[in-house]
Amino acid sequence: MARADNLKWIVLVLLTAASSLIQAQPNPYQPVADWAKLPTGRTWGSTSAVGVDPAGNIWVAERCGQNSCAGRSEAPILQFDPSGKLLKSFGEGVFIFPHGFHIDDEGNVWVTDAQGRDGKGHQVFKFSPDGKVLLTLGKAGIAGDGPDTFNQPSDVVTGRNGDIFVADGHGGETNARIVKFSKDGRFIKTWGKRGSGPGEFDTPHAIALDSRGRLFVGDRANNRIQVFDQDGTFLEEWKQFSRPSGIFIDRHDVIYVADSESNTKRNPGGKRGIYVGTAGDGKVTAFIPDPEPDPDKSPTSGAEGVAADPQGNIYGAEVGPKALRKYVKAR
Repeated sequence: MARADNLKWIVLVLLTAASSLIQAQPNPYQPVADWAKLPTGRTWGSTSAVGVDPAGNIWVAERCGQNSCAGRSEAPILQFDPSGKLLKSFGEGVFIFPHGFHIDDEGNVWVTDAQGRDGKGHQVFKFSPDGKVLLTLGKAGIAGDGPDTFNQPSDVVTGRNGDIFVADGHGGETNARIVKFSKDGRFIKTWGKRGSGPGEFDTPHAIALDSRGRLFVGDRANNRIQVFDQDGTFLEEWKQFSRPSGIFIDRHDVIYVADSESNTKRNPGGKRGIYVGTAGDGKVTAFIPDPEPDPDKSPTSGAEGVAADPQGNIYGAEVGPKALRKYVKAR
């Protein structure tokens, strides 16, 4: 066996062993069927992200009944109470491809638009809880890599002082960087480029902050989470959360990571599902297997976006199945 082939075989064996250990973690959750109630006549579109506001209500941006809001009239941003009752909706006519989602400490709703056409897209929006646009980053419909443009921004998060961090890029010929702004939208800095080394990215798909202010980036196509300080200094990388599409960290530093893409081609040995762990040391404590038993049948399944409410209930935003799934701890 050639040396390169031998190394690949060793890596695959190690990944498979690590995956087996993760699968051995308990799954104390069970799904709740037909949880969120949409208005009569409306069906779910693809949903890639979900958030929870300070009052415990659940927010999601779905793609207008399909996988794009281009030419559609539905309001894609929806708020539900914990029982699944629809409370409000807004954002009609604003988006092409709502993607990343974040609720800040004041209850403001941040959404990225990860495609562009017809003078819309490639932007980040901050809405008040009532749907008023408070801040816009990027130039509508213009893709770029400058201080005031994005190319398919995937996600957004804000720090305690209001600083804004955008995970800019969605693979292919898009960007592969993190962009930092002040709370009023003033450009501060950017870091990262396409690659697989420390501080490099291939599809920075998700972003979150822990209680210590460390920035966690789901570097999806590199099958890892990278951890930085808020100035972009690389701290460490984690592989134990498989291929991260979504990351959520709660106030107790419980980390939730959604893998919606692993298969024998993209991430050999990785397993789709929702990983629960501790942001402090990266230990995986629970694992919810993906509902699709054969991941090679579909490029994406199960939760792509993930969040948890104060009671520890987990919400998975599903692109392929077009659903918003709720998981509760089994009694």
